[in-house]
Amino acid sequence: MVLQVAAKAVIVDGRGRVLVLRESGSHITNTQAGRYDLPGGRLEPGEAFLDCLHREVKEETGLEIEPDEPLLVGEWRPIIIGVPHQIIGIFVRCRIKKESVAKLSEEHDHLLWIDPKKYKSYDIVQPAGEAIVALLRK
Repeated sequence: MVLQVAAKAVIVDGRGRVLVLRESGSHITNTQAGRYDLPGGRLEPGEAFLDCLHREVKEETGLEIEPDEPLLVGEWRPIIIGVPHQIIGIFVRCRIKKESVAKLSEEHDHLLWIDPKKYKSYDIVQPAGEAIVALLRK
């Protein structure tokens, strides 16, 4: 089993909406194709947590963010390319520096800005849904 840490962003825009991305079925490491997740990804060896958060959000959306506060520590256990993983994810509330999304990475095929109160209307992976609930509690 591979143990990894992930930096995940709960990006809130000026209208209070949260950005979610749909995993593409064409990317080899995606295990939740067709479902929505929050931007972010796994730390590289030696990489600082906040550096990873900024890098992953920029790679996946083109956005520049301002991290705020941690909302949730969650865990999931996917099988990635036949290898069991245990991923500990730290979900951080973030603001955006600009309102537009410049691009989506090849890992995703759709994005939505959703009302966090209506998150159950979307097929959102866990623990990303739990992070949205944590946001609502603030």
